Amino acid sequence: MTYYLTKGYLASLGGLDSSGAGSSGIALWGVLAFFFGAPLGLLGNLAQVPGTGGLFFRLLVPLVAFYETSMRLETESRGPSQVVLGTWTTVRFTAVAVAVALVGHTVWGWWRSRRIRSAGVGVG
Repeated sequence: MTYYLTKGYLASLGGLDSSGAGSSGIALWGVLAFFFGAPLGLLGNLAQVPGTGGLFFRLLVPLVAFYETSMRLETESRGPSQVVLGTWTTVRFTAVAVAVALVGHTVWGWWRSRRIRSAGVGVG
């Protein structure tokens, strides 16, 4: 909703294309939020599963961000705006960095717990 309000405000200033789709966009996103809110909440809950069990669900946000900005980059980079190109490139870089950090954190936790278990086996 904030996206469309900001887009409508910038369009009124002449900064963006003012196609008049702002209010219909808000309604569409409101309906989508109503129908997809619970399933996406479930995915968020599954992302809290520790270890590799929740890794896929934790990676969904950076993967979707990378994919969406890649699609937008192809379309919007043809325009004259270097700000758009820089923004999408930054988002893509950040999404990859977050994905690598999530995988690294999961691997580190798995390795550390495995090491602790193997060290505790001989003690007794």
